[in-house]
Amino acid sequence: MTKHTTDSGIEIKQQYAEIKSNLEPAGTFPFTRGIQPDMYRGKLWTMRQYAGFSTAEESNKRYKYLLANGTMGLSVAFDLPTQIGYDSDHMMSEGEVGKVGVAIDSLKDMEVLFDGIELEKITTSMTINATASTLLSMYIALAKKQGADIQKISGTIQNDILKEYAARGTYIYPPKPSMRIITDIFEYCSKEVPKWNTISISGYHIREAGSTAVQEIAFTLSNAKAYAQAAIEKGLDINVFGQRLSFFFNAHNNFFEEVAKFRAARRMWAKMAKELGATNPKAQMLRFHTQTGGSTLQAQQADNNIPRVTLQALAAVLGGTQSLHTNGFDEALSLPTENAARMALRTQQIIAFESGVVDTVDPLGGSYFVEALTDEVEAAAWQYIERIDAMGGAVSAIEQGYMQQEIAAASYAYQTAIEQNEKIIVGVNQFTSKEEVTPPVFKVDDSIRSIQSEKLKQLKNERNNEHVSKLLQQLEQNAKDGSNLMPTIIESVEAYATLGEVADVLRGVFGEYRA
Repeated sequence: MTKHTTDSGIEIKQQYAEIKSNLEPAGTFPFTRGIQPDMYRGKLWTMRQYAGFSTAEESNKRYKYLLANGTMGLSVAFDLPTQIGYDSDHMMSEGEVGKVGVAIDSLKDMEVLFDGIELEKITTSMTINATASTLLSMYIALAKKQGADIQKISGTIQNDILKEYAARGTYIYPPKPSMRIITDIFEYCSKEVPKWNTISISGYHIREAGSTAVQEIAFTLSNAKAYAQAAIEKGLDINVFGQRLSFFFNAHNNFFEEVAKFRAARRMWAKMAKELGATNPKAQMLRFHTQTGGSTLQAQQADNNIPRVTLQALAAVLGGTQSLHTNGFDEALSLPTENAARMALRTQQIIAFESGVVDTVDPLGGSYFVEALTDEVEAAAWQYIERIDAMGGAVSAIEQGYMQQEIAAASYAYQTAIEQNEKIIVGVNQFTSKEEVTPPVFKVDDSIRSIQSEKLKQLKNERNNEHVSKLLQQLEQNAKDGSNLMPTIIESVEAYATLGEVADVLRGVFGEYRA
């Protein structure tokens, strides 16, 4: 008889009988059923489509297009040089400028990126980690230039460097100074930008690297614990900064396991936060953004990605997400075309306004299968967390290569199952077609680097270079003496210091991490 399991290896029984499950109402500890008593009856999740490519001018056009089509919040993708602290004219940037996101070299670019968009009236998520302090500083500087009250601006920076060491690779500095930069952001924003979510602790990229659902939440929550402990050691109050922590998860194909994963993660974090000293319910809540699984998108029979994304989005909604990005069906081939981006947004809108799943809280709650699976996912994730704690916590586990090895092993097992036809991927290893139809793809012009380089040259000719130099010297001193870095970074970018210049100062003090 064939053995049926989830993608995390949890055995699925043929039938589930009634189980004892003390389901607390949504909005109460440990928030298994959701963080709000009325969930989507009160407010829908934010439809936050991720976009960014080429120059700030081109990305600005896409943002206005998405806003005109009903997206509720913006999510910025930055190019690789921006993510790892190089200006577009740096030799390391060649071939990558504007390719996987928008190139942002200075406040000038940020001004163009949000031209005609009032920052006080929109929430913005920025997928940025090693250079998060600089990009957030540019955003704050721009808000001030717009005349906005920075106490009112809201959004999220990803700012999760631990998963970069474990799964993604866009780090700059070693773990300890990176954690220092992150807690500096926590401290600054709790006072000056109180509505800003200062970190989005990300399981998404851990899953994209090949982890199981259980590993995704276990490693993410272990990382969250490390950030919280670092902030507490800095003297910050978890009841304050805990309210501004957010999470970012993947939605994969195994529908019921994904729903159970989201429910289990919420329950687990509530318990962890309480153990860390959080008494305010808002500091115990796991609020999360979801993106449908990029690694599940297939280049073969690309239209098949539409039902894949629909099922993943539905799992996220039934799991109680606060924010959602749906991938374009053509993203296995290129950045999404406008047609694919619109279709992705319409998918969310159909779930929200036509399916009826928003009419009651936790529609799958009480299902024998879902409740049992939630318990099993949680139990398996706790086993991982206990192992990581025994190793000295997330930072130590990453330094020892534990998370990386576990993710690699899971990725290998998953790919092997596909290659041996033990796992069916429609259009790839089963139900293939000899006549493949390739949809039109989106292409980024290779001239972007020269355009950005010319902008940088002009910027450096026009700004007060002596003033910039003094501010960068002050930043170097702050990095050495332990002062909070944020005020000087903000001053520096306001004077039009570039992202690369700020990163280079910090490289000079902290060094660069080598895996």
